[in-house]
Amino acid sequence: MSTGKHTVYASAINAILQVAERFGVRREQLLALDQLQPGWLRHSGDRLPVARLFEIYRLAAQLSGREDIGLYVGRTQYFGGLNLQLYMSTLCNTFREYLNLVPSILRLRGDIGEVVIQRDGEFVRLEWRPLQEESKAERFLSDEVLSSAQAIVNTLCIDPIPVRRAHFTYAPPGDLSQLELAFGTDLHFEQPVSCLYFDRSSLNSPIIKLDYELSEDVTDALQDLFEQEQSSDPFLHSTRQAVARALPTGEVSIDGLATELGVSRRTLQRRLTNRNTHFMQVLAEVRAELAARYLADNRLGITEIAFLLGYSDQASFSNAFRGWNGMSPSEYRTTRP
Repeated sequence: MSTGKHTVYASAINAILQVAERFGVRREQLLALDQLQPGWLRHSGDRLPVARLFEIYRLAAQLSGREDIGLYVGRTQYFGGLNLQLYMSTLCNTFREYLNLVPSILRLRGDIGEVVIQRDGEFVRLEWRPLQEESKAERFLSDEVLSSAQAIVNTLCIDPIPVRRAHFTYAPPGDLSQLELAFGTDLHFEQPVSCLYFDRSSLNSPIIKLDYELSEDVTDALQDLFEQEQSSDPFLHSTRQAVARALPTGEVSIDGLATELGVSRRTLQRRLTNRNTHFMQVLAEVRAELAARYLADNRLGITEIAFLLGYSDQASFSNAFRGWNGMSPSEYRTTRP
């Protein structure tokens, strides 16, 4: 089917359908009203026109009688990405570091907008900036994104990080109970931008660390991926680990890698050449090995894996993976032992 200019991943629509069922709206009913074929939503990484997302939201809110349905979808999206959040905790030590690596919504959900972090005096402000200007007057996406963000912040750090103030672009609704439950009582409506305010001092709050020696979580990939190389070639081991750490930022370059390793670009190139390899080859090898490990964990979606490997979108990852293995990531996942 044609995806149009702006598209979203099927997982974004599936989250709405799941919440709608909680409030008594049958999935089949919503699909029929929006003329959606169930097969279009079978794979979470498939993309559909963003207009479908808005229409499903409107229908779900109308049939369920829940104008605040986006708050519940945000909680659902947070839980669906929990494995990714756990992985991020292995890369970051403080809330500040996490915000510098926060996953892009454009890359994880589709063409709906971006979350931007701004400093504002004694506060840090988490802003929601939708791509579709007309959606600013509706509450669905504002509620979804801010609810998901609040859930992440509320569970990420050892110290509680409460929302100090919340702004919304839409008009004040009649029922504030769920908004107050999610964001507190300092709520402001018909504002220029939807955003959450947190204490600026919270940027230094330490992130909770998990005991991965007792866990089989996918993050163990970074712990034991290069054990053999560590003993045989410490420099190559350090180089590959530095590449793996940088991948989720989406900004892996030979200059950045050289800086991380404390050597010049020329020295790095020379040392790699002496080992019969080069930067792009190391990058591809690390991505290929991590991709196989991530795909072994069915809790990680293809889109999340693409992000973890530093690709701008799922299609780029799929094309690279097909080059390594002669099949798509989805095919690999279904055919592996």
